[in-house]
Amino acid sequence: MTAFRSIVSGCGSYLPEKIVTNKQMEDIVDTTDEWIIERTGIKQRHIAADGELTSDLAVKAAQRALSDAGLSANDIDLIVLATSTPDQTFPSTATRVQAALGMTRGAAFDVQAVCSGFIYALATADNFVRAGQAQHVLVIGAETFSRILDWKDRTTCVLFGDGAGAVVLSAGPSTGTNKDQGILSSHLHSDGRYNELLYVDGGVSSTQSTGFLRMKGKEVFRHAVVNLASVVKEALDFNGLTSDDVAMVIPHQANKRILDATIRKLKISPSKVAITVEKHANTSAASIPLALVEMVKENRIARGDIVVLEAMGGGFTWGSCLIRW
Repeated sequence: MTAFRSIVSGCGSYLPEKIVTNKQMEDIVDTTDEWIIERTGIKQRHIAADGELTSDLAVKAAQRALSDAGLSANDIDLIVLATSTPDQTFPSTATRVQAALGMTRGAAFDVQAVCSGFIYALATADNFVRAGQAQHVLVIGAETFSRILDWKDRTTCVLFGDGAGAVVLSAGPSTGTNKDQGILSSHLHSDGRYNELLYVDGGVSSTQSTGFLRMKGKEVFRHAVVNLASVVKEALDFNGLTSDDVAMVIPHQANKRILDATIRKLKISPSKVAITVEKHANTSAASIPLALVEMVKENRIARGDIVVLEAMGGGFTWGSCLIRW
């Protein structure tokens, strides 16, 4: 039986045109540019235009990823889209993307793991490739978090933005060792006891409304640093690697203080960690692919490099994915 790895054959991203700076946030809520930068590292966020949907952002990122991979929509066997802000309750946003791309074969579905969504989507797609059920999979993280923010709550509304990123995974050969190119392993976790620390206070079966994002920042920070460092170490240990082998860590872009604390706990050089949160704020499931695309464009990742992706989100959910680029 032939063994397969999931190789990243293309990637692309999209940010809405509208930019809201910290100075502009001062006119919306009781805050200051200095306070936001000091506490979060964020300088601006992109906000979807009126009528611009999560699927619209996803389609643009997907088109760029397909172009980068040299593939068309009908080469794709599966779309896995990570989002917490779908266009509709149903059908899935992935099927709307499928239709917009002109893809008339295969399958498409959403996954929901909040900020860990892209890691969960990658792991899901990778298993389809490993099982021989898909040759090419489009994995997307897309969010319009601006639609679930309470713009009167200064502790949350300054933190988030909208955006989308995508990668194409293509089946490649596997020898079963850490010398293979592609996704070497993924590691997923959740603990539902922490629901009240980061959640949205609405839903179809509870309030019949969308609700707003609510967060207890200090508690989230504490759990994030521990969980993120632990899940990166788990990935390295599983593959018989150390932090010295890593060329780039691409974390979920939530808050620079979380990133800095995680870096210290991992004892890894800051030069090996992608930090883009200042440009687009926390875009939940979109933040890892947005940062990944930027690292690729800046030539900070080369073929053969070990790249670690990691994230934590509401639920709590957290996970990592280790790739030989």
